[in-house]
Order: sequence, then structure tokens, then C-alpha cells
Amino acid sequence: MLIDITIAGRTVKAVAQPTKQGMLYTFDRVTGTPIWPMEERPVPKGDVPGEWYSPTQPFPSKPPPYGVAGIPSLDDLIDFTPDLRAEALKIVSKYQIGPIFTPIVVSKPEGPFGTILTTGVTNWPGGSYDPESHILYVHASTGMVSNGLVPGDPKRSEFAWISGSAAARGEAPALRVEGLPLVKPPYGSIVAIDMDKGEILWKIANAETPDNVRNHPALKGLTIPRTGRQSNTIGILVTKTLMIAGEPGTFTMPDGRNGAMLRAYDKASGKELGAVYMPAGQTGTPMTYMLNGKQYIVVAIAGQQYPAELVAFRLPN
Repeated sequence: MLIDITIAGRTVKAVAQPTKQGMLYTFDRVTGTPIWPMEERPVPKGDVPGEWYSPTQPFPSKPPPYGVAGIPSLDDLIDFTPDLRAEALKIVSKYQIGPIFTPIVVSKPEGPFGTILTTGVTNWPGGSYDPESHILYVHASTGMVSNGLVPGDPKRSEFAWISGSAAARGEAPALRVEGLPLVKPPYGSIVAIDMDKGEILWKIANAETPDNVRNHPALKGLTIPRTGRQSNTIGILVTKTLMIAGEPGTFTMPDGRNGAMLRAYDKASGKELGAVYMPAGQTGTPMTYMLNGKQYIVVAIAGQQYPAELVAFRLPN
């Protein structure tokens, strides 16, 4: 995204890039130099024979990571109940976990079967930027997948190591705990970043809690705050007065309808100000336009049992 940053009273023309890593890289768009220093920090070394590993990787010093890549520690695992927590610990004992840049391991029959990775904190929708406040808004997602390396078959591949698992069929545990996500919520978030200071202003869960979490028998009687829903394809619309984003997928509403909501938030605080119903989840970034003095918001939606379409909402006078 092309943005302006005010530093020490001086306006800098910059470019900001949200990433699947959950880190925001910001550069002077004329010279290409980082706005804030890049720090080379030590990272874990892998165990693949013949592979070379860099001892460090570059990290932007500002802003701090707005999303979490991988599973940095056991503290990040689900802890709604002691039993669910114990099951999560049992699952990850068969895998390698760690922070960003934790390398993929050689998969072994006794474990680890692979390294648990994030499917991508931010994907192609990127983020949105308010040119008046210099605040950048970006959607952050959690989603887990494992990857391991096994020896390649020289008769079928020129590579010594290929993606795979040494676990016997059905032996590798799924990265879910009784159908629940392996890590703590929020599963989908919207994050506001002050680009003049390189600081995170606020972070909110985006989307209502999924039905399988709200109705899970192990969570009966517990109060679970809104968790958001996992998706790395949520784009955000910023207007002069509001920040607008839809929900991925669907949930069951109090009146029995199944659908999703297009929500409007206060840009400064993240407080929800209103929402309208959609029959399916958002699949494309919302946009707005004026026609005959009326303002419209249009968004792409789709679902497994719902064909893709554009839905337009007309704002009141």
C-alpha cells in the first residue's frame, strides 16, 4: 500500500506490505530504505541433512507483529478447560512447534511428524489505509497446518528431500482438539496500526464465534467471548467515517437464519457501530461508490452451498 508517514514533523512517502508472517514491512517508496531499522535476530536451526540454515533473519523493529505465525509456545494452545488443554498438549507433543522461522523438520515415525505452521496471517487482500489519520487496518488470521520432509525417491524425484510425513496412515493426530482450533482465539482479528508511531492501536475479533465453538458440549456453561473466524481472505474498506469488514463463512443467528454480517466499526476505537445481514460470507474486499447522490457499498460473497455474487447495500440519506 502507498502511504504517508509523519516522522518528526516530516512527511515521508512510504510503502507498507502486510504479510503471511504477520509482520508489516514499511519502506521509503523513493529510496527503498526501511522506515524503521531492520534487525537481524537469531532463529532456530533445522535438522535436514545437507541443508544450510541462516543463523539470523530480518525483523522490522516497528511496528510489532500484528499476527502470530506458528505456535511460539505452549501458552498459545487452547485452554478453555483443563481437559481440552491436556489434549492439545498431547497433540503437539507429536510435532515441532516454535515461533516464526522455525524450520520444517525431518519427519520421523516416532515424531516429530512435522512442524506446525500458520496457513498465512494475511493473504492477497492486504490491508486498508486512512490517509487522514495515518492508521493502517489489516485482517489477521490463525490457521494451522503441518509440514515435514521425507527422503525423495531418486527414481521419481531429483530432490533429496520432499514434503511428506513418516507417520503411518491415521497415526498423525489432526491439528484440532475435539473439533476445536488448536490455539487460543481470536481466530480472525482486525488490527489498527498507527503508522506515524509504528504502534498497534487496537485489535478486535472479527466475526461471530463459529457454531461448532458456541455449541460444543465441552464448553457448555462457559462464557466464551467473541472468537472471530479464521480466514486469510478478508479485505477491509475504510471511509471518511467508518471501517467496514465482513465475516468469512456463516453462523446461526438468534432468529435461526444462517448467514454472515457486514460490520461497521469506529475507526479510532474498533467499537462496532452497526451490521447488516448477508446470506453468505465475504470473499472479496468491499468497495464504495456514489450514484445519483446516493452512497453504496458492494461486497462479493459466496459459500459452499451458495453461488458467488455481488451484494450492494445503499446507505440511508
